[in-house]
Amino acid sequence: MSTPACIDTSTGLVASARQVASPNFDARPPGVAPDLIVVHGICLPPNEFGGEWIEALFMNRLPWDAHPYFKSIEGLIASTHLLIRRDGELVQFVSLNERAWHAGKSNYNGRERCNDFSIGIELEGADDIAYEPIQYRELAQTIHALCAAYPTLARERVVGHSDIAPGRKTDPGAAFDWPRLQAMLRVVSRDA
Repeated sequence: MSTPACIDTSTGLVASARQVASPNFDARPPGVAPDLIVVHGICLPPNEFGGEWIEALFMNRLPWDAHPYFKSIEGLIASTHLLIRRDGELVQFVSLNERAWHAGKSNYNGRERCNDFSIGIELEGADDIAYEPIQYRELAQTIHALCAAYPTLARERVVGHSDIAPGRKTDPGAAFDWPRLQAMLRVVSRDA
């Protein structure tokens, strides 16, 4: 596995991540700490990987006329805390201490507005295309580091975007192997 993520809780920055500061965030509500991790899947355009489009979206620089699909999301203002690319690269867009705009209209166990109390992790991928083994390794190590840095988080509180926005969102999709991630989280926790 790669080097575990080192998190500075005073800044909310992950040392091993490439930093790309998105303007799309605001403060969490007073007294609210992250206690949920939401796993997403994203690719722009659909079923295409690599390139600059995901970062462009989170930086409000996506040229809406560059691809026909982009017109369907024109005006979308979104962000995430972390992105794990297909090659395992970890990119951070928003401090973990701030509220990223990744969940949209959402509900977890009766609590609405999941952006208030969650950390969003995007995986570069599509609902029906297998994610890469290195992405699972990076995700497991990142979740372990998050849980170690933020006592309010627990590996049992990791959900998909589809779990908090059913009917509206499907990611990370059927191709995401939840049993594999849970097994890896048990191994990472045991080896820590």
